[in-house]
Amino acid sequence: MRRLLLLRHAKAAREAGGGDRERPLTRRGREDAARAGRYLVEENLIPDLAVVSDARRTRESLDCLMTAALRKFKILIDPELYLAEDFILLSELHKTPDAVRAMLVIGHNPGLAEFAWRVCGTGDSRARARLEVKYPTSGLCVIEFDERPWSDIKWGDGRLERFVTPSMLVEGVDDLD
Repeated sequence: MRRLLLLRHAKAAREAGGGDRERPLTRRGREDAARAGRYLVEENLIPDLAVVSDARRTRESLDCLMTAALRKFKILIDPELYLAEDFILLSELHKTPDAVRAMLVIGHNPGLAEFAWRVCGTGDSRARARLEVKYPTSGLCVIEFDERPWSDIKWGDGRLERFVTPSMLVEGVDDLD
């Protein structure tokens, strides 16, 4: 089985002096990313590889996640993931080496949500319903695939195993803000 972990970057400042790519995480974003890191450890969802866009908010999300998880992952910074549409995410997935069993991708909406929805043909119905409503910052999809190579994955091949949002990990966090 192959596992794909899709994390939308954590909550970021609305503006930054260097433009959209340079938007830093907010305090809440750092906290949510750290919670996601602890969740990965608690649920034994440690990736072999983390692939993130080159935006500051995705890189900071990964840093907070790894610090909280007390783990370092093999990392690939991929500029093609910055605001990538769903079909670009699929083509980038196809480049993944077959030795990778579990991969974490940290990216952006709306492409990440559209990709998750299109690649998951089956899965937990409640998780799919939540995913259809909103993919909040620090939202995490866990998608499983059979043993085929990453390069052979097509739309609908995945099974949504779970969709976890910040409000599910801590009381008092609202996914809609």
